[in-house]
Amino acid sequence: MRLKVKDAIKHVISREMERDPLVYLIGEEVGVCGGPYQCSSGLLEAFGSARVVDTPISEIGFTGCAVGSAFCGLKPICEFMSWSFSLQALDHLVNSAAKTLYMSGGQIKCPIVFRGPNGFVPGLGAQHTNDLSGYFCSVPGLKVVAPHSVKEHIGLIRSAIRDQNPVIVLENEVLYLKEEECDEEVLGDEFSLPLDRALVVREGSEVTLVGVSLSVELCLGAAKILNEQNTSVEVLSMVAINPLDIDGVERSVRRTGRVVVVEYGWPECGIGSEIAAQIGKRAFSGLLCPVVTISGKKVPTPYAKEIEEFAVPTVDGVVNEINKMMGRMEYKKSKDLQ
Repeated sequence: MRLKVKDAIKHVISREMERDPLVYLIGEEVGVCGGPYQCSSGLLEAFGSARVVDTPISEIGFTGCAVGSAFCGLKPICEFMSWSFSLQALDHLVNSAAKTLYMSGGQIKCPIVFRGPNGFVPGLGAQHTNDLSGYFCSVPGLKVVAPHSVKEHIGLIRSAIRDQNPVIVLENEVLYLKEEECDEEVLGDEFSLPLDRALVVREGSEVTLVGVSLSVELCLGAAKILNEQNTSVEVLSMVAINPLDIDGVERSVRRTGRVVVVEYGWPECGIGSEIAAQIGKRAFSGLLCPVVTISGKKVPTPYAKEIEEFAVPTVDGVVNEINKMMGRMEYKKSKDLQ
C-alpha cells in the first residue's frame, strides 16, 4: 500500500501505544487538533486525554514534565511543533535527559523520545527553519536520528520508543507529505531499524553522496542526473547522527574513492564538516580527491523566495560539484528539472 510519512508516523505511534501502556504522547496541539500535518490525528479518541496530552504553549514546561515522568518509569513521546522552539527547553534536553543516567551511576533511566519537524522548509523564514542536527550530534547521552523515507520513519521511531535512553528524532516538515509504497513487513509490529547505522538507499561505484533527512532528496535527484551522464553514484541516508555512523560512510568511500556530503545545516561545526574530518583522517589513502561538503549558507534563512534559493543547497549544485570531481564541464540546469 502507499503511505505518506505523516501517516507512517501516526501508524507507528499508535501501534506502540497499543503495545505498551507506559507510552504516551505530549505536546502542543497533539490531541484535539491532531498535531502538525495531522501526525497524531485520531490518537486522542483512541487513547484518551491521559495518554494524549495537549499542553500550553510552553516548551520549557511540557518538556520538563515529560522528562520527569520518564525518570519515574513512563515512556513519553514529547513532540515539538518545531525543533526551532526546542531552544526554550535546552536545559531539560541537555542537562536532565542526556546526563542523568551517567550522573546517577546508571540508577535513573530516561526512556523518552523527542520528535518533531527540524530544518529547512520553503517560505517559513529564519525562526522556523533552524537545523539543529549539528548541535545535538555533539551532546553525549542523546541518541539522534534523522529519517528520510516512510520506511525509515517507521523503523527508527519504533526503535526510539523501545530504547531505554533519550532519543531525538529530527523529522522534516517537507517530508511529511512524501508518499511511498510500503509493504506488510514494514507495517508489522516488529519492524525496526538500528539507531546507529547509516542506510544505503542507492548503490553505486564512483562517488558516495551522503544526505541527511531532506537533503537525501537532493542526493537522489543528483544521482539520477549523473546516472544519465554515466556516473555511478552511491547514496547514503545518514539517519544515525549521534552516534554518527562514520564506519558506514568509510565503507562506502573505500569502494568509490570520492565523497560529497549534502546538508541544509550551517557549514561550520555540522554533520558535513565532522564527516569530512573523520573520513580525511580514516580513509585518506583511499580518497581520489578531497572530501566535498555542500550546506546551507551561514545566514538566517531568508523569507523572500528569490533570496532563499541562494541560501540552500540544490540538485544542480550537487551535480556541478561531482562533475568538477570527475573533470567534466559545469552542468546546465533544465527547466524540466525545476
